[in-house]
Amino acid sequence: MCFSAEADLVAGVVVTGLGIDAVRHADHRSELPLAALPLLLGAHQFVEAFVWWGLDGDVAYRVGRVAIWAYLVIALVVLPLYAAPAVGAVEPKDRRRPMLLFGAVGVAVAALMIEGLARGVSAEIEGRHIDYGVDLWRRDPTVLLYVVATCGPFLAAKQRRLVWFGAANLFVFAILAWIDENALVSLWCVWAALASGAIAAHLRSRRRVHHTPRVAT
Repeated sequence: MCFSAEADLVAGVVVTGLGIDAVRHADHRSELPLAALPLLLGAHQFVEAFVWWGLDGDVAYRVGRVAIWAYLVIALVVLPLYAAPAVGAVEPKDRRRPMLLFGAVGVAVAALMIEGLARGVSAEIEGRHIDYGVDLWRRDPTVLLYVVATCGPFLAAKQRRLVWFGAANLFVFAILAWIDENALVSLWCVWAALASGAIAAHLRSRRRVHHTPRVAT
């Protein structure tokens, strides 16, 4: 896939469509945060299109800077805060205590990310991805905690599709980190957005199970 503003727009449309489908198939209010995750990730891709346009000079400089900040805040602050509550809301009560632990990690990660963002951010086009710069304190431990906060809740879930979603995201994160650490923020978020189709499929399958009529005996 060739990454560009146009690619982000296509990804945004596809993932937003998946999010709308997921919300439509949420049978209970508790499922809405998880169902809305693809909507958040779809909006994230639309925001990055404006980052591309800003770096190319196709929109006003201020618009591009706002887009950079919005993209990084969603990726580095909102997602680690969002993952554990969204998964915990659809998990059985006996699985919610681990979600509280992941939620605490998410709060700590968000605080560290906010501190790094406050020092200033940068973005530049590197080939077919955008290289985002954030001055993080003790970068490697912070990145590890970020992975725990965003992938951990899914890996700890009882529902198999959610576990596979978390495992796939963890695997791709490791591969991208090995290939190009500077590409992580941009490319992994694209992957996570596209992979969120698994959430829509998961809610569809739950709905089929819940609505399957019982055969009289």
